Amino acid sequence: MNQPIAVVSASFGSGHDGVAAELTRRLTSRGFDVRRHDFVDLVPGHLGRLLREGYHRQLTTAPRTWGWLLAAAGAGSATAARMTALADRALLEAIGDASAVVSTYPLASQALGRLRAQHRIAAPVCTYLTDLSVHPLWIHPGVDVHIGLHDDVARHAKELGAADVRVTAPAVAPGFAPAPRAGGRPRALIVAGAWGVGAIERAATDIAATGVATPVVVCGRNERLRGRIQRRGDAIALGWVDDMPALMRTCHVVVQNAGGLSSLEALTAGLPVLTYRCIPGHGRTNAEVLDRIGWVPWIRDRAGLAAGLRRALHGPERFSPAPAQAEDVIAELAA
Repeated sequence: MNQPIAVVSASFGSGHDGVAAELTRRLTSRGFDVRRHDFVDLVPGHLGRLLREGYHRQLTTAPRTWGWLLAAAGAGSATAARMTALADRALLEAIGDASAVVSTYPLASQALGRLRAQHRIAAPVCTYLTDLSVHPLWIHPGVDVHIGLHDDVARHAKELGAADVRVTAPAVAPGFAPAPRAGGRPRALIVAGAWGVGAIERAATDIAATGVATPVVVCGRNERLRGRIQRRGDAIALGWVDDMPALMRTCHVVVQNAGGLSSLEALTAGLPVLTYRCIPGHGRTNAEVLDRIGWVPWIRDRAGLAAGLRRALHGPERFSPAPAQAEDVIAELAA
């Protein structure tokens, strides 16, 4: 029987699940029996789905309050412990006889770290930090290893109490390999996650007004947003995209607002990336880190947008991921 590994993600958008899916693919190809679980489904009753819907509504209707809540939650480890304790039984059953456990979601990491510290989980626990900015809820001293994507991330994680932090390249699907740039008039691919949240319409209008590139907006599952952009007529509006690598090969620059998986996929594919009109909370903190480490410039106002687009279209690539791979770290833990 193949050695089992449990991967715990959460269907809050698509970034956490996207990383979990790629880690599952890589570990399965190496012979592990990988079992994926959604933390939303492990919380009793409908609470997990209510939390997910509340998060979605907050980002859609009152995004500034998400930033305030995230800042306040930094000191809320006791609250996190009470919340995640509701999932303890289901989480322990899901882990079963796993030889290693991997989390790609902060609250799951809090629960797993607490259970590991209480010796209720025998297997080593690993947290893959899907954000470049490290919020305190990502870190638990009971977690054996935290995986970050840059030395800056590792430094911050250690400051917050992580004992062992390994730096690896992003876990993105193989389809995002570098490819020749598309020809023709420049296209700026605007991405905003599976839910299509943030000031997307304004970003598209601003980019169109520069005359530097044609905006191509991925609205995800936000059909209302797609309809509004189509009616405006100043951008190409797309819904859910199944083949993002193919779409990226037709574009010349990616404009993002959250600093999530799409940014890392684009960088891996060799596309320049800009942050513009980022969402509050993790969008802003990720933007700060991506700009500081030189991977993704943060365009902070309309006045700098045209010049930022031109620099991205003609400037050198600055993305330099670590050579180590996350699946090697996980396999070492499972040994």
